[in-house]
Amino acid sequence: MSDVADFESLFLCDTPLIDTRSPGEFAKGSFPSAVNLPLMSDEERAAVGTCYKAFGQDAAVQLGHERVSGQIKASRILAWKTFATTHPGGALFCWRGGLRSEIAQQWLAAGGVDYPRVKGGYKAMRRWLIDELTSACRLRTLLVVGGKTGSAKTRLLNAGYQGKAFLGRVDLEGLANHRGSAFGRRLGGQPTQLNFEIALAVAVLKASRLQKGPIIIEDESRLIGRCALPSPLLHAKQTAAIVIVEASLEERVEHSYENYILANLNELTSAGMGFDSAFEQFSEDLLDALQRVKKRLGSERYRSTHKTMQGALTAHRAGHAEAHKGWIRSMLSGYYDPMYNYQIDSRRDRVIMRGSEQDIAAFLAEPSHLSAATEY
Repeated sequence: MSDVADFESLFLCDTPLIDTRSPGEFAKGSFPSAVNLPLMSDEERAAVGTCYKAFGQDAAVQLGHERVSGQIKASRILAWKTFATTHPGGALFCWRGGLRSEIAQQWLAAGGVDYPRVKGGYKAMRRWLIDELTSACRLRTLLVVGGKTGSAKTRLLNAGYQGKAFLGRVDLEGLANHRGSAFGRRLGGQPTQLNFEIALAVAVLKASRLQKGPIIIEDESRLIGRCALPSPLLHAKQTAAIVIVEASLEERVEHSYENYILANLNELTSAGMGFDSAFEQFSEDLLDALQRVKKRLGSERYRSTHKTMQGALTAHRAGHAEAHKGWIRSMLSGYYDPMYNYQIDSRRDRVIMRGSEQDIAAFLAEPSHLSAATEY
């Protein structure tokens, strides 16, 4: 029976992993390529933990074997064997590469399957990722794509140039499952902070290992919804070169309308909700988002925008969705743009290029953008 200690290959190759920890541990945070096939349920783990504190390790191990026996044991071994057969190049792990993963490995071996376990388990892998993220943020060039709300920065990063992806890009909003603003909530909710940090570290690892250019990210604030950017990335971002995507107000209104109105409602209906239920949820989410920025808007502007938004929702339900463009235009020009102008003015010395979405895409596709970002 073998151990795996090459963490870099595990993450670069998206190695299929069995997380043998309990469902509760898995829910708090695990790796993008891991599935939870636990040795013990949360209740079983709690009972064993209590026994360990009271009577020691030997008694706890004995209780564990008693609780996970018979059909329960057989079903868990079958789940591991099925995964191992489907993913022969995978591995298994527990919290520290200790007793739980050792037991799972032994039970698999008894059933004729030699499956490796990760040395050091979850704790060692996560520690390695944190160190790699810190190192990449310190040693690699970072390039930030900025622009006013609605200027299609995320679309630019994900679409690439002439069908070719930007190899160094890291989609922060995609990893956070959030569009970034108060109106950016998406179906399915956001990952836990641990899962966000882990997925981000893996994405940065791939961006830094698989190409020689800069790591390219969108100009996000510290929080994307409720997911916080790790300190090393925030620190690197504060001194990085910036390229600005410029778009007219009407272009930004149209882009925001398509993403925050049409796409959001379509996500709900595509998830199997009937139109009436989807529209009710969509309306509630929109009004809740406005409520979250009430203090910043001020009472008068909030009341005015709330009234306009309610009117747009009524018109939308009657088949006139473009009525939303009125309050979108007002929010962009009167709320988001002044904040952006203030923020970018304090960083204008770091801006190395401004241009349209197409201009910036062409710039990012050329090797010259590496030297421009590095020289900054």
